[in-house]
This record gives sequence, C-alpha cells and structure tokens, in this order.
Amino acid sequence: MNTRSKGFSLLELMIALGVLAIITVYALPAYRLHVAKANRVDASAALMRAVQFVETARLAQTSDITLPQGIDQAPSSGIALYKLTIQPESSTNGGYSIEAAPISTGAMQDDACGTFVIDATGARSNRTSAAPLNAVQSSACWGARS
Repeated sequence: MNTRSKGFSLLELMIALGVLAIITVYALPAYRLHVAKANRVDASAALMRAVQFVETARLAQTSDITLPQGIDQAPSSGIALYKLTIQPESSTNGGYSIEAAPISTGAMQDDACGTFVIDATGARSNRTSAAPLNAVQSSACWGARS
C-alpha cells in the first residue's frame, strides 16, 4: 500500500517562490509608479481648488488672501504630501502664483516632478531643487503620464 503524505514537495515550493519573485519584481515598481501618479494628480487638483479660492477672494476684493486649512495641502485630508503656498505678484505671474511643494519628510520628497506651480495667467510649470523642468517634462507631470 502506497500512502502519500499531503503537503508540498520541495520542488513545488521552489516553483511557487519563483513565481512570487517574478511577480514582485514587476508588480512592486508598477504599483509605486501608480501611487506617485495618483499623488501628482492630487497636487494638481489641489492647485485648481486653490486657484478657485484665490480668484473668488480677489473678486470679493479681499486684500490679504491666505489659503484655509484643507485647501493648503494635498491631499486635502489625511497625511499631507504637498504644502500649498501663495506667492506674491511678480512681473511674470499675472498677479499671483500658487506652489505645491512636496513635504520634506513625505513620500513625494524625491519625486522627479518636484514643485508644481500655477500662476494667475494659467501657466503651469514644475521645478526641482536643481532647476525648472522643461515644457515637455512639466506637461507630463501635470498630465500624470510620467
């Protein structure tokens, strides 16, 4: 009588671990890229909300405009990954600009898109600590295709 014990053989276990390793090699980087794209979309959406707030305040002729809690960060609730600030008028920004800078201790601190910037003219750009990104790179960041 041939009795077979139930369970995995060493070969079956090694095959299962090999498949798991292959999935991990491809799935984990893709997941991280997806999360980074989602965080960039949150930053650009937060900037649009901030622009609406600032434009409404300017129409009401409010002199000192500050972003209220919830509009001053991205995402608007939970752990902030980006901090939004209003920059004063300059010769090129049309009246103001709003920046979404990655929090220095957050998950996006080393992101290739860096700081998102939109001004009163609607111009969108990005810059890192090293230099501004070119138009193609910046467009990819705002479109979440990078």
